[in-house]
Amino acid sequence: MPAALTNDLTVGRPLPKILRFAVPLVFGTLFQQFYSVADTAIVGRFLGVDALAAVGTVYSLQFLVLGFVMGTAAGFGVLLAQSFGAKDAEGLGAYFWNGCYLAAGLALALAGGTFAAAPALLRLMRTPGDILPLAVGYIRVIFAGIPVTMLYNYAAAALRAVGDSRRPFYFLLLGTVLNIALDWLFIVPLGGGVAAAAWATVLSQLVSGGLTLWWLLARTGAVPGWRGRAAVSTARLKSLCRVGLPMGFEYSVSAVGAVVLQGAINTLGSTAVAAQTTGEKIRQLFTMPMESVGTAMATYAGQNCGAKRFDRVRQGLRAGLAIQWTYCAAAWAVICCIKVPAVYLVLGETSSPAALGAIEYLTRISPLFCFHGALMVFRHSLQGLGYSLQAVLGGVGELIGRALGGALAVGTGLGFTAVCYANPLAWTLSMLYCAALLFHYLRKLEAQQ
Repeated sequence: MPAALTNDLTVGRPLPKILRFAVPLVFGTLFQQFYSVADTAIVGRFLGVDALAAVGTVYSLQFLVLGFVMGTAAGFGVLLAQSFGAKDAEGLGAYFWNGCYLAAGLALALAGGTFAAAPALLRLMRTPGDILPLAVGYIRVIFAGIPVTMLYNYAAAALRAVGDSRRPFYFLLLGTVLNIALDWLFIVPLGGGVAAAAWATVLSQLVSGGLTLWWLLARTGAVPGWRGRAAVSTARLKSLCRVGLPMGFEYSVSAVGAVVLQGAINTLGSTAVAAQTTGEKIRQLFTMPMESVGTAMATYAGQNCGAKRFDRVRQGLRAGLAIQWTYCAAAWAVICCIKVPAVYLVLGETSSPAALGAIEYLTRISPLFCFHGALMVFRHSLQGLGYSLQAVLGGVGELIGRALGGALAVGTGLGFTAVCYANPLAWTLSMLYCAALLFHYLRKLEAQQ
């Protein structure tokens, strides 16, 4: 396979290797979140607060389902990375093609089931009646596009597994620009509603996914052709399910907490929903790059696990934490300076109850980003070593933290203040669990070696 189009992370100094691999991922998530903020601004300014609240109230449900898709695709990529690190081209090809079968089957099943269940799920979340029809229309389009979401995430995970994090970024960037353009076109000149914003997302992701898969198969030479390797392998399918499905469930278990928290926020009224939606969109713009560093750590740990270089895994952990905490300090300083203009960009003003709530949200949550950064390093490294099933309980920690935040918001006088601290509490509980488990298994692997 062409060396220029792949990247062996089992050699060289860990910190620069991880940093170079992570930078395209970071820029990719930044552009994704830029799109998310732009999408929120277009919906909020041209369709009104009710439309903005409708998009916000479905986010946790969207995260629950699409998180499973993204986690599963990333889990399949772990075995590809381990095969690449072990220089096992035959195994890489067999895992990739069997992963295609699993990914397609899961995506079609999820799309049908969630499309039908969407109205009932939103009612279960106590979505306010005045925004329920808008929320149903939006989320049904997103759910119908689950096969497209799986296409991009699986192809990108496979490319990253062989060390190429740049091309997924390039194609994601193209999709992001297309998404913003289609958002504006469908909503402003064509007069579409919130469902039009969802269609823009699905169509742009189809372009990104198609290009990513084409590059992987036609240009890199990293994945052997399907002839002789496309046969269904029960052993390969079991291995893919053992690693991929727990990673998907971990995302979903964590997202259940977000659904519970969203239900609590919904009881506080549409103003609280709009405030938290605005604050979350801006918060994600800053924390998603940390998740990209985590994704880099999964590939790094996976390749070095395949090569039996556990000393490099430990070195990589130190490098990853240094990157994350340096970034967290910078992000907190930037948020302190731009939180008011950022809220104005989304809502068009800064003095309404929704705007003031969003500013409070950013003020309280930004100093605690360090816990999120450490969680991303420990969790993704644990997954990269292949311990996806054990990492599921990390998602339980996030569920407990968010559920506790929701309970405090509704059952005490804390209200919106408890909502602000729910995510940091979730990050901290999950981080402690993942760190303890990661070092336990590292010691075990080193002893076996």
